[in-house]
Amino acid sequence: MPTLHVILGPTAVGKTDYAIAEALRVGSPVVSCDSRQFYREMRIGTARPDAAQLAAVRHCFIADRSVTEPCSAGAFELEALALLDDLFKTHDTVVMAGGSGLYIDALCNGLDDFPEADAELRAQLSQRLRDEGVAALRTELRILDPESYASIDPANGQRIVRALEVTIATGRKYSDWKTHPAKERPFAIVKTGLTRPRPELYARIDARVDQMMAEGLLEEARSLLPYRDAPALNTVGYKELFAFFDGAYDLPEAVRLIKRNTRHYAKKQLTWWARDPEIHWEELS
Repeated sequence: MPTLHVILGPTAVGKTDYAIAEALRVGSPVVSCDSRQFYREMRIGTARPDAAQLAAVRHCFIADRSVTEPCSAGAFELEALALLDDLFKTHDTVVMAGGSGLYIDALCNGLDDFPEADAELRAQLSQRLRDEGVAALRTELRILDPESYASIDPANGQRIVRALEVTIATGRKYSDWKTHPAKERPFAIVKTGLTRPRPELYARIDARVDQMMAEGLLEEARSLLPYRDAPALNTVGYKELFAFFDGAYDLPEAVRLIKRNTRHYAKKQLTWWARDPEIHWEELS
């Protein structure tokens, strides 16, 4: 049976170099599972592999669409399965690397069969989120779906909107849709999780942000201002700079917030994967 080798871990841990070395060892391309590196316009802020890394081995799902063409986890599941079906015709092992837990889960386990989005209802709820704040929508979710209220990050307004949308549109709690068993895949899955001592990881994050700023992240973010409402740009590194452009704070404070919020994101990534007993963890140094 062919094998998908998934290399995952928090941002800045070193997944790219590790995945390239593994891909070269087994003769595989690298299938990216980073939900922001899909987008052509987001080069610097997503720490996309550089030219030398991209030349070392074929990469898939890197800069293959615009920020105006969002790629949901469900769409990624279907596209990645089709790609793997083709790759496994000539490769016994395929390497996949990324830090987007939901997208990795979508490919490995399949997503719950949620109904199609109700665009009008979502627009109404999104407007309420802007006008009333996340606390008001969380209060409504607590009444309609206590399980989702308890499990969704209180700061994740988009997921709260989605949970309310599904619950209101279908009359069935969002949490009730999240019950199906993992889907069968026609390949084996091996997961390697990369970690580093926390102080070292945080130092790497800070150094990466400084490097991004030196490479032109400020100018990249400025060029993306016309698309700031695109879901892809609700991302650490861009949203702090958008707030700087709005005059919310000065540039040093924006950089400090990018570093802080990236550290918080790394913690969330590790928390997400802590529930997966299939991951073999390897500490880098």
